[in-house]
Amino acid sequence: MSTARNDKTLLFLEDDRDLQALVCAFLRERGYQVTPARTAAEAREVLQSRPVDAAIVDGLLPGMTGADFIRELRQTKPDLPVLFASAFWKDLKSHELLTRQLGVARVVHKPYRPEELVVWLEQLFAVAQPPPPPPESVEEEEDEEPVDDFAASLALLSAEYGAKLPERLATLQALLGKGRHGDAAAMEEAYSVVHKLHGTAGSYGFRDVSLTAGALEDVLRPVKTGGTLDWAAVDAGFRALEDRVSLPVLAPEPEPEEAVVAAMGTLLVVDEDAALLADAKQMGDREGVRVVTARSAQEACAAVEKQWVDGALLHMGAEGLATASALRAMEGHQSLPLAFSSTGAGLQERVHAAHAGASLFLPRPFTQQDFATAAERLVTARRQERAKVMVVDDDPEAVRALSQALVSDAVEVVGLENAYGLLDALAQHRPDLLLLDVQMPGPSGFDLCRILRLTPEWQDLPILLITTQVGLEFRLAAFQAGADDYLAKPVLREELRARVHARLERARLSRERTERDALTGLMLRRPFVEAVATRLSEARRSDKPLALCFLDVDHFKKVNDQHGHLAGDRVLMRLGRLLGARFRREDLRARWGGEEFVVALLGESLESAKEILSRTAEELAGMSFESDAGKTFHVTFSAGLAVAPRDGTTLDELLRVADARLYRAKENGRNRIETE
Repeated sequence: MSTARNDKTLLFLEDDRDLQALVCAFLRERGYQVTPARTAAEAREVLQSRPVDAAIVDGLLPGMTGADFIRELRQTKPDLPVLFASAFWKDLKSHELLTRQLGVARVVHKPYRPEELVVWLEQLFAVAQPPPPPPESVEEEEDEEPVDDFAASLALLSAEYGAKLPERLATLQALLGKGRHGDAAAMEEAYSVVHKLHGTAGSYGFRDVSLTAGALEDVLRPVKTGGTLDWAAVDAGFRALEDRVSLPVLAPEPEPEEAVVAAMGTLLVVDEDAALLADAKQMGDREGVRVVTARSAQEACAAVEKQWVDGALLHMGAEGLATASALRAMEGHQSLPLAFSSTGAGLQERVHAAHAGASLFLPRPFTQQDFATAAERLVTARRQERAKVMVVDDDPEAVRALSQALVSDAVEVVGLENAYGLLDALAQHRPDLLLLDVQMPGPSGFDLCRILRLTPEWQDLPILLITTQVGLEFRLAAFQAGADDYLAKPVLREELRARVHARLERARLSRERTERDALTGLMLRRPFVEAVATRLSEARRSDKPLALCFLDVDHFKKVNDQHGHLAGDRVLMRLGRLLGARFRREDLRARWGGEEFVVALLGESLESAKEILSRTAEELAGMSFESDAGKTFHVTFSAGLAVAPRDGTTLDELLRVADARLYRAKENGRNRIETE
């Protein structure tokens, strides 16, 4: 049951009609009296004509910013609670300006769900003595209420919004066409359309559309700042948005009361043989693995779009290779673990499988043991991508409740009831986020926080404190101890998930910034060197070879000089994506510097590694690139291969040999791979 009170009146200042309609309907159903306004002038009229208890203000208004409106508002209503909603204003300085100088109670980042807004409003209007734990509290779960007519009406609103998306896209395309010919007003309107899609689509459940629109909005920002537009990037962004809008809208599956992951995971089996698919389902049932089946690449992509899968088992052949490429091209699945089955087991088929990214090759038909081995290996590889949260609380019921609230296909939860064992548990499980209860026997949450912030290995670990106290003194003590955030008990399930997922996403982005090359998406040199050292140790233990390839784009200086530096960047970006989407999950790919890349293939000989990389070279040579002037051109690469232990047992030795062979490949005419 909602804790909203019917006597609270809200001003909702938002110029997007769709978002305004959705949020107003949701808040009114929760008992709030909502008066909408689309401009600052309309908002001023509302404030002059009636009292309001709080205001929700969008960050970008017609003719002025939301921050400027709040600054004006503070002259007459210095104490009015304000929620500030924006897709920007996410840095610390902006947050300080909004909260400290302008007195904003909460910054809500777009895209947001209406439910999230209700959480912040309920906290805003909470009385001194908190009410009993609501039914949605993770500490005392009750049966969920049945879906009511209002939920159905929200689903209808979402469906109507989705039906209008193609029309909005057509409008955007027409505006961009006019803008390309110098119509500045059309570009302003195009920016507005994209901005609204970014801020609103996610609230209606179209998260991918929102994220893609946000990326296009970044490309179009010179429209607002007076800079020069990169029309190639605009076209690419529009095509990406077009692809998202054209995807079939899948009805969301109802969320289970307890998000419990299958014992072994979920495996996608793609095959044209219906009998084999039926056998795979039976084998999955025996192994505790959920099997999702598909008979074509299109069906496979639709299945992966709809649900999490831990890996895919494909039939070797042209259709299977095309399916592998399509799956790996999907957002968030570039490293999806793959396995192939085939009646043959020749070197050529295995090379094709390795190049497509397979980690395993099965006979066909495969046995129960073959299936069990494949499922275990694929699921284990995929589970390494799951974020890991550690919950520390001396109350086992609290650990259980928090774990049930957080565990999902994307999040793994580890519970710990003894605070004295924290450092050992961290070393063993290496979590991505830590939830700490403040009051525990022995060291408190504050003490543990301070200990971890003094330990270099865990100084950057996100830490959330859980407490019954929310006063000023507690908040100061929490942040001074090194906590990133805190949650008040009883913990609302939705608020817990929202805060944890936000912190996990920020931690992931931080890691990517320090470990990934921004242009190509591949590893940087330092993390690659560390990872290769581990692979070399594994190769020695298992008595396997490790092939290392040094490759360099041919005549890259000429590409920059003749076709432009932006065209050169596009070459590096597409080569990075090609290397990232090919090979197996355990293979390493990095940008070494400039136009140089390096690849490490565990278990491959010189011959097989050369065959695998030759296919990559053929793919790159077949790609067409466009110069800054609109001319088409092609590129190739040269490479040198070395293999451990034949050519060396350390990374330095292998790099020296591979570099010498790369130099020889260039001397011998380029567009070739040298192994001697």
